[in-house]
Amino acid sequence: MKPKSQADFILTLNFKSEISNIKHQTSNIKHQTSTKNIEDLIELVATLRDQCPWDQKQTPRTMAVYLLEEVYELVEAIETGSPEAVCEELGDVFFHVFFIARLFQEMELFNIKDVAQGITEKMIHRHPHVFGDSTVNSMEEVRQQWREIKRKEKKAVQQESSVLDSVPDNLPALMRAYRISERAAGTGFDWDDISGVMEKVEEEWAELKSELDGNGDRKNQDRVALEFGDVLFTLVNVARFAKIHPETALTGSIKKFVKRFKYMERAVSETGRPIDAASPDEMETLWETAKKEVDRR
Repeated sequence: MKPKSQADFILTLNFKSEISNIKHQTSNIKHQTSTKNIEDLIELVATLRDQCPWDQKQTPRTMAVYLLEEVYELVEAIETGSPEAVCEELGDVFFHVFFIARLFQEMELFNIKDVAQGITEKMIHRHPHVFGDSTVNSMEEVRQQWREIKRKEKKAVQQESSVLDSVPDNLPALMRAYRISERAAGTGFDWDDISGVMEKVEEEWAELKSELDGNGDRKNQDRVALEFGDVLFTLVNVARFAKIHPETALTGSIKKFVKRFKYMERAVSETGRPIDAASPDEMETLWETAKKEVDRR
């Protein structure tokens, strides 16, 4: 290959410099567009609060209910695997978060920029292995470090508190059980391995069966409910040791059941009957067929 002349070399450098400038300008344009979109959303919420009678009546409490609904819709969209649906539902969640921040801004307590600054500072502080001098070698070490940092933060705010206080009371029971067991385990109060948890499941299951053999009076029903709860809580710990989330696992099983049952409904409806007109034996046969047909899709 013929060596490049000095002119060719300078030309190449200039070309690379131009490409770099173009990339930098494009990045700035994207950043400006992104920032403008966020500013537009802030302005939209302000306009709605100023001009829409329904939006004017909203409070943080009323909006919290709508936010919860939107979060569940986002989770459902994520489960479907549709990027378009996830994008749309994320937008709905964004809107409600910005709306609630606007309500507090009107009370002169904080605004959305304070929210962004606060969470940025918190995440930097809780990731010293990324933004500081700390060193971690595994995901578990990251978890331990995170818990320790949170514990120190809570201790700085109040003198006495439980490690369980950071788990919201209003979480769905299955999610709360997972977080509670996770926090307790973080203190060392835990089984040595999953075999110990499985033995506990067998023990709790035997106690539940014993209560189910009772005479069915009200007090016995209360005991059955407690023992049933113990079984569920112990199974949550099995999930934790197996490194799966019980909420995700149960959601998957529910979706699987729904698909199979709908298959049965369609099969029966093709004969001109509702599902409840099918005999138990017919339903059992259809269920086995549904398991094969639906699960392989």
